[in-house]
Amino acid sequence: MHQGLRTLLALVLILSSISVSSSSSSDLSPDFYAFTCPNVQLFVRNTVSFFSTNDGTIPGKLLRLVFHDCMVEGCDASVLIQGNGTERTDPANLSLGGFDVVESAKRLIEVMCPGIVSCADILVLAARDAVEFTGGPLVQVPLGRKDGRVSLASNVRPNIIDTSFSVEEMAKTFSSKGLSMEDLVVLSGGHTIGLSHCTSFSDRFQKDANGSMVPIDTSMEKNFASELMKKCSANATAVTTVSCDPVTPNQFDNQYFTNLLNGKGLLRSDSELVNDPKAEALIDSFSKSQNSFFDSWAESFIKMTSIGVKTGDDEGEIRTVCSSANG
Repeated sequence: MHQGLRTLLALVLILSSISVSSSSSSDLSPDFYAFTCPNVQLFVRNTVSFFSTNDGTIPGKLLRLVFHDCMVEGCDASVLIQGNGTERTDPANLSLGGFDVVESAKRLIEVMCPGIVSCADILVLAARDAVEFTGGPLVQVPLGRKDGRVSLASNVRPNIIDTSFSVEEMAKTFSSKGLSMEDLVVLSGGHTIGLSHCTSFSDRFQKDANGSMVPIDTSMEKNFASELMKKCSANATAVTTVSCDPVTPNQFDNQYFTNLLNGKGLLRSDSELVNDPKAEALIDSFSKSQNSFFDSWAESFIKMTSIGVKTGDDEGEIRTVCSSANG
């Protein structure tokens, strides 16, 4: 065989092996859409700003939505798919919101850049912008994710953190996703914005003989517990919510960590963090330095939104509509 032909065939084999190799977060780049859809970040930011200005609950909803997406099947927008037996139908996901923000951004982007930008990237950008909108840091997130084709309710519970988890259980779940104890503490700081249903922390109270709510979790500050009992009384409905951060509920800041040290963590899983020496040291550090928290947030958010990404055509697709896999 001619030497030139032999060299060409070798090159083809090398390129072929590269194209079928498994994808990873290293395939992502902040400039992924620089030539194909250069204004994508502006489109998403404007959409988030519009919705958040009209509804102050949107930023917290978007942040929770991306977390529930990435922890199950990786960051592939599988949580957005509607239908029987999908992730959205699991009880842990029934209270999720912010779907309309992602769909609105997608519709705009499909007009301007049809078939280019994934719903997975739009969701990550929307959550990123939600943090900035409420006063948090602007994170330069890498892009290039494909949308997943699989969405199963049965995959949710084994991968998501329950509010009743101990520190050890939370750390184990995070570790299985390549996240550390520091990532756990930092990302829990996302609870500085958003709302939580009374049912999410009802296990911290019980009814006495008179039917009144009384705290059984002694780690809660008394006045804080009293306020929660008033808001989540026996007359409260299943959709009654309270702010995760009782001090600065609409501001992305480091107040969450001060709350934990003062016995004002809303969820049991929040309060559990101070029981771990390493976690408590981080909480104390972040409570004293918002800049330190913001720097760590940027790192941990990028790590979380890089979990299980799909970048190859054999792994995922670019959905036309975020709530449905392509036909």
